[in-house]
Amino acid sequence: MTTVTTLAWQTISPESFELGESPFWHPQEQTLYWVDIPGKKLCRANVYMGTVDRWDMPTEPGCIAPAISGGLVIALRSGVYRAREWRGSLELIATLPYDPAAVRANDGKCDALGRFWVGTIDEPKASLAAALFSLDCRGGQTPQITRHAGDALTGNGLGWSPDGRTTYWSDTPNHVIHAWDFDVQQNVLSAHRVFQQLPPKPADWQWDAPRVNGLPAYRGRPDGAAVDVEGNYYAAMFEGQRICKFAPDGSLLAEIAVPAMCPTMPCLGGEDGKTLYVTTARHKRSAAELAAFPQSGCVFAARVDVPGLPVNGFAD
Repeated sequence: MTTVTTLAWQTISPESFELGESPFWHPQEQTLYWVDIPGKKLCRANVYMGTVDRWDMPTEPGCIAPAISGGLVIALRSGVYRAREWRGSLELIATLPYDPAAVRANDGKCDALGRFWVGTIDEPKASLAAALFSLDCRGGQTPQITRHAGDALTGNGLGWSPDGRTTYWSDTPNHVIHAWDFDVQQNVLSAHRVFQQLPPKPADWQWDAPRVNGLPAYRGRPDGAAVDVEGNYYAAMFEGQRICKFAPDGSLLAEIAVPAMCPTMPCLGGEDGKTLYVTTARHKRSAAELAAFPQSGCVFAARVDVPGLPVNGFAD
């Protein structure tokens, strides 16, 4: 049985959010960014001062990434936008090929060459309408949209190995983490395999079900993810109260306990890359669960031994 790892978690501020996602550490600004999806906000924190700045969005933001030339690229329900500065105007870059009445942008980030990858979510969970797209705007070219994968319910867990040759992507409700070989120059995925197929959620599961080693017996389902410099894949396990750390060969190295039932996405950052941040959710959680985990919705931070990969920027 894998040992449960307990870290010295602290909140980056006392504020909580409905559903935090898409955190990244901005090395030039020394700030932490993330989104609150149902709150329709972008957030950034000065973690040294414990202050958070929020920016209201017109529709739900699924994910964000820094742009190499400054500002952000933002995937909203209504399309992918460019903001040249914080609270600047939102310039529509492209709309992705989905019906925004039933599908919206979800987890995403940029690859090593600056393409913006966006996974989507099938909100009715009825037609496997979620897919994974990349958006290439390099050199100011007309945006090129490529569909890489689909037949999913909730696209999550996007990440790349340190050498860039492996792409990871998860489908949360189906409890699966996929992997492919990736040719970054040609922007092609191949040699699909299942990196992890995790146990399903029991039909009678309750948040306060009996625990094993202090954690829920149900491992949770794979949400957002991060990769460290050794190629280890950190998956936030929604409703599992943990982050699972998998080695590149798929073996489970650690289960890291989190002080919220629903962690949503980790990232590694800080000055040396060795601070593990994780966003969490309180949206639609029961009053009893929130009473037991009053910091649900907060963003947590703890120190780890292995640094993460630096965030990739959007090229335009």
